[in-house]
Amino acid sequence: MALWGTRISQQPSEGGVELGDEILIRPVQPSDFQQWKVLWDSYNAFYGRKDETALPEETTQMTWSRFFDAYEPMHALVADHSCELLGLAHFIFHRSTISIAPTCYMQDLYTLESARGKGVGRALIEQVYRRARQAGSSRVYWHTHECNKTAMKLYDKVAEKSRFVVYRKQM
Repeated sequence: MALWGTRISQQPSEGGVELGDEILIRPVQPSDFQQWKVLWDSYNAFYGRKDETALPEETTQMTWSRFFDAYEPMHALVADHSCELLGLAHFIFHRSTISIAPTCYMQDLYTLESARGKGVGRALIEQVYRRARQAGSSRVYWHTHECNKTAMKLYDKVAEKSRFVVYRKQM
C-alpha cells in the first residue's frame, strides 16, 4: 500500500480524511500540541518570525486555544502519519460585503520539508475546501510570500491567482 497514495477513505475517523492508507488529514486535537508547536515554529521561522522576531508565547497559546473554542471561527487541520504530524492548515470563516455566504481564509499552510512534493499540502488544501463547502462558503482564499515559489507551483494547480495586491499598516 502506497504511503503517499491519493485514495480518500470512505470512513474517516474523527472527522478526518485519509490520504492513502497511512496519512490522515484531521482536525487538530489537544494532545497534538507538542508536534503542532514544532510545525508552527518552523512555519513562522520560514517567514522570518524567529529568535528576536519570534511570535510572543502568548500569541501561540491564544492561537492554540482558539482551535478548541466553539465560538471562534478559527480551525486547524493536521496531516498525521502514524502519529507523526507532517503538516498543518489553519483557516478562518468570515463575513464579506460582497457575498451572503461566509468566506474561508486559509491563513497558514505548512508541511515538513521531508513531506513536500508528496501530496500532503494538496490534501490539506482539499480538506479545507471540503470544510468550506460544508460551511456553505462561497470561496477559499489565501496569501503567500512572493518568494515561496515551491508552494506557488502547487497553488497554481489548485486555485486561480488573484490580481489583487495586499497593503497593510502595522498599528
